[in-house]
Amino acid sequence: MQFESSRTAEQGEPPTVGTLAIVGRPNVGKSTLFNRLVGSRRAIVGDEPGITRDRLYGDVEWIGKKFRVVDTGGIVPDDQQLIPAEIFRQARVALEEAEVIVLVVDGRTELASPDIDLARLLLRTGKPLLLAVNKADTPQLEPYAQEFRRLGIKELFPISAENGNGIAELLEHVLSVMPEREATMGEAPPSHEESGSEIGEEETEVQRETRVAIIGRPNVGKSTLLNALTGTARAIVSPIAGTTRDAVDELVERDGQQYRFIDTAGIRRKGKTELMAEKLSVVMARKHLEGADVALMLIDAVEGVTASDATIAGYAHESGRSVIIVINKWDLVTDKRSDGKPPADRHVYEEQVRRHLKFLSYAPVLFVSATTGRNLDKVFSTLELVARERRKRIGTGEMNRFLAKIDFERASVPVAKRVKILYMTQAGVSPPTFILFTDRAVKLHFSYQRFLENQIRAAFGFVGTPIWIKNRARNANK
Repeated sequence: MQFESSRTAEQGEPPTVGTLAIVGRPNVGKSTLFNRLVGSRRAIVGDEPGITRDRLYGDVEWIGKKFRVVDTGGIVPDDQQLIPAEIFRQARVALEEAEVIVLVVDGRTELASPDIDLARLLLRTGKPLLLAVNKADTPQLEPYAQEFRRLGIKELFPISAENGNGIAELLEHVLSVMPEREATMGEAPPSHEESGSEIGEEETEVQRETRVAIIGRPNVGKSTLLNALTGTARAIVSPIAGTTRDAVDELVERDGQQYRFIDTAGIRRKGKTELMAEKLSVVMARKHLEGADVALMLIDAVEGVTASDATIAGYAHESGRSVIIVINKWDLVTDKRSDGKPPADRHVYEEQVRRHLKFLSYAPVLFVSATTGRNLDKVFSTLELVARERRKRIGTGEMNRFLAKIDFERASVPVAKRVKILYMTQAGVSPPTFILFTDRAVKLHFSYQRFLENQIRAAFGFVGTPIWIKNRARNANK
């Protein structure tokens, strides 16, 4: 069973008619249902309870109508621990936004008191409430779903989020009880989560959007930065490392530019991860990084650059993402320090960062405090610059006039490795990619490559973005 995501829909697609919230206790299959509906593996799915923590959004089209679906973390209403309490707070935001709610329960387990407490809580919202009894993978299991009628929810649907059984019936009923929005049928309903595009303008809007991945080690302040940049409490923030597991995204429009910020899970080496959910988080974080235009590489100012920071920065560099190095928690090392040490000197600190991350010599360095808001305006101005530089294109004529002025004798290349560069053209953007046509088919020596890249940057800029250079023999295709 396939559903169409709004990200791939054509112009003239139907308007969004409302929002569906998926809620339930941990490990009942909410994320599996979410992935089934949005048609992609947006949410991490596994056997460990509590994998989803923040709320995730996606769009679904069904029988000519489109609606938004939000996946919430597993709710245990009376659990007062920090992470469960924050999950509950995130879920309440989703419930307030939703027009229809689906409570998911595990049909293979007995009815439990947390299910009853949660059902009572949802019934008090007064919104249309449906009960999805999940894991009814075969018709023989469907009669057992009737046991859950004791929850007092009239509309009950045995489903299997894993194989799609009963999903069509559930969706038909969702749309039948979704309140009509005739006043806004010409455009998507206003929401701080929306892409902001109207019918007939989506293609232009997508082109203007810059996707920004916030990356770094666990507990360096990625979620705090996301919340500060977007002006929301979108991501769960806690002192516990590894709180974020799924990638959480939020769209911000500023000075006519759109930025989709993606807060990824803290990346650590696979050997350092123990729980399956954490291992999946690392894989998903790298996947979301590769889908971004720009990476905000967060470094903890108190701890300084570590080997793990260098590894993560290397992922961004090798994947061709533009990079901005963000030194977070700068207030903790410059204001009155609790450890009695003198305030850190910005220039000395930046030199140390450059020394440890030599391969990111093109990346701007910002010193901020996500908690206090210090210098966050510079994040947006730098993002605008880097996004523009990433998409810059140099004409072939200008490129070859530049090439004619370069003294390649200054490049420290062994004689046997030298080639004659005949002409050069920019083959692509995002990242800027250049093709050198040479007199013979040999791999370009790294000294040539480094020298030429430095010359290109000196002449044309390309701030914040890696430059890819490939060479091709002029007669290679003859």
